[in-house]
Amino acid sequence: MTHLLSHLASVALAASPPAEGAARAAAPVLGRVVEGPWTAVLIPGLPLLAAVLVALCAAGRVRSKLPAWITVGCLAGAFAAAVQTYLAVVHQPGLAQGVRVLEWIHLSWGEKPGQSFAADFGLYLDSLTMLWMLFVTGLATLIALYASEYMAHDLGAGYNRFYFAFALFVFSMSCLVMGDNLILLYLGWEGVGLCSYLLIGYFYKKPSAVAAAKKAFIMNRIGDLGLALGIMLTFVQFGSVRYAEIFEAAAPYLTLAGEGRIGEIPLLIQLIPVLFTVGAFGKSAQLPLYVWLPDAMEGPTPVSALIHAATMVTAGVYLVARFLPLYQCSTWALPIVAWTGAGTALLAATIGMAQFDIKRIMAYSTVSQLGYMFAGLGVLTSAGAAYHVFTHAFFKATLFLGCGAVMHGFAGQLDLRKLSGVAFMKGWGIVGLAMLVGCLNLAGFPFTAGFFSKDMILAEAFASPTYQALGWVLLFTAGLTAYYTFRVFFRVFIGPKFYEPGDELHAHDDHGHGHGGAHGHGDGHGHAPAKAKATADAAHDFHPHAPGWAINVVMVLLTVGSILAAYPYLISWVPGLIDASSARVIEVAHGGEHAHGTFFGYDPHAVMYYVSAIVGAVGIIFAFVLHFVGRTGAATAKADALLPVFGPLARWAQNKWYVDEFYNFLVRVPLLVISHVLHLADKLLVDGLVDLAGFMPQAAGRGLRRQQTGALNGYAFGMVLGVGVIAAIGAVLLW
Repeated sequence: MTHLLSHLASVALAASPPAEGAARAAAPVLGRVVEGPWTAVLIPGLPLLAAVLVALCAAGRVRSKLPAWITVGCLAGAFAAAVQTYLAVVHQPGLAQGVRVLEWIHLSWGEKPGQSFAADFGLYLDSLTMLWMLFVTGLATLIALYASEYMAHDLGAGYNRFYFAFALFVFSMSCLVMGDNLILLYLGWEGVGLCSYLLIGYFYKKPSAVAAAKKAFIMNRIGDLGLALGIMLTFVQFGSVRYAEIFEAAAPYLTLAGEGRIGEIPLLIQLIPVLFTVGAFGKSAQLPLYVWLPDAMEGPTPVSALIHAATMVTAGVYLVARFLPLYQCSTWALPIVAWTGAGTALLAATIGMAQFDIKRIMAYSTVSQLGYMFAGLGVLTSAGAAYHVFTHAFFKATLFLGCGAVMHGFAGQLDLRKLSGVAFMKGWGIVGLAMLVGCLNLAGFPFTAGFFSKDMILAEAFASPTYQALGWVLLFTAGLTAYYTFRVFFRVFIGPKFYEPGDELHAHDDHGHGHGGAHGHGDGHGHAPAKAKATADAAHDFHPHAPGWAINVVMVLLTVGSILAAYPYLISWVPGLIDASSARVIEVAHGGEHAHGTFFGYDPHAVMYYVSAIVGAVGIIFAFVLHFVGRTGAATAKADALLPVFGPLARWAQNKWYVDEFYNFLVRVPLLVISHVLHLADKLLVDGLVDLAGFMPQAAGRGLRRQQTGALNGYAFGMVLGVGVIAAIGAVLLW
């Protein structure tokens, strides 16, 4: 992997002339597309092939690891194809390449502009596309290998189902990123949403997993509505959904924005990126649509690492970066992106530092770091945002998979109050080292990849007078991040050896072969009822099983990747790719003054290295003092004594600021009441009228049926009676 990353960086440097000490690619030529390499078709094609082959395995009731090896092989092939395609793309910096796979939708209702609609299954290849696909396919391959061991307990139908959804997800993500039009992007967008639903709800017999899957699906539908409206408005305004044609049609408006005449841009043009932002916030879990992602941890850990750390949740960031030219033509879009991202980063950090489930802490950390990425886009450092996406993909996948290894080995245990000293237990050294590297990156420790990528965003925020307050929010969030990250590391991975097995423990655990020397078991359980005593005895005999070769290999590779992401060539490589794509920031008059901002009189780009390093160090020191120094067990730490100082704030943070309860009160309960009222109206009024219309002829028929007795004398009597009645009526009328 070292050789590969160095080679990629050297190719980027060779293809881009250096400027200001960094590799800078040529300015993008928006609206022009040349024919691209056929190898690009393999990137989405191989994951789709894997999904088909795994489906055949399911039909054949395969009960081996064959689906895993099929998926790993196909995804590795897709990664190789991505590398080959990247090498072809960087030889023409700034110029997008296209590959039309097949004709798809072609409609026409006139000869005038805007009276035709075309959307092929085609690929749009530029440096932004290839950056995303390199880490999507690369990480997907490693996570699929990790899952081959992690999901081994479910060989058979469940194993096949998992890898089918896994491969289909990578195919959908490829369509989302590589599509050359908004319709194909939307197809991939909905595809990853469907696969996310299937994978989060993988344990479909578990009510909490089913509820989490439905929550993710419904919350994403809200954002998807905004994206759909944005796509429709884009076609109405530009007459096309193809990227090249959209960028070409938007060029005059981008010129107006560059000249500071943004007020002359039509209102509906400025509204398009706002609608896109709604979709981006739903998929990337930003306020107010973030609540689905922490609950999504109910899915298997490989799902958390793939979907909710490295790929799907970055789709919103990709959408904004791809259409940054349109965002720069809007008065409100970028400020909304910036401030919402900063607010989400802070809110999620305050919740994460109060949780006890280590996997859920990483989930809130993901929400917070996604907020950082959006803030970076909002303050017009798309290079910093993209670099943070790149670094975050590696170190957050490392952290999630490390937590998953702990969960897998300790019978589902994830409570940091019931684990301690894991890194020093036999067989857990690799996981402990990987978690240390991941935590250092997430905390922004100096000279790590996470440090450099965060610094780009912080410096640009302080460099703009408009976003000085936002910079302080992000800087404070960085301190909280360092604290809660090492709160997990100091509590779980170092310190006195102690553990309690999780809820997945059975009385006769296959791995319980002795006491070891670090078992956690309660005192006095000999007086408990028989069932409780059996459980306590099982906990006493439980011995955690260390990760196997697949998990350890993946953890090593991700750790190396997290370290190499800070390689100087890569620090310039990612910005070089961004500058050669549609995500390149143009100099606009209404944002040009941002370069004059200072940090207490100093250039933010020069001093932010030291400031962010100090803030991160303070957070780590607080975590060290409060969660490591003097700790003799896993359950308590010095931080517990500080909880009364914060009063109800600590309890509110532990309860996630009651946002879910607020949504339940404000949205779910009213909708439930309205649905019941409408149900009653439908049942009593609508169904009642229909039933009445059917009852009336029925009643008339039953009444007339009594007269049809079959007796002639009865019929004669009726006729005479009827004639008499008619005669009487006639007489009355004549009289």
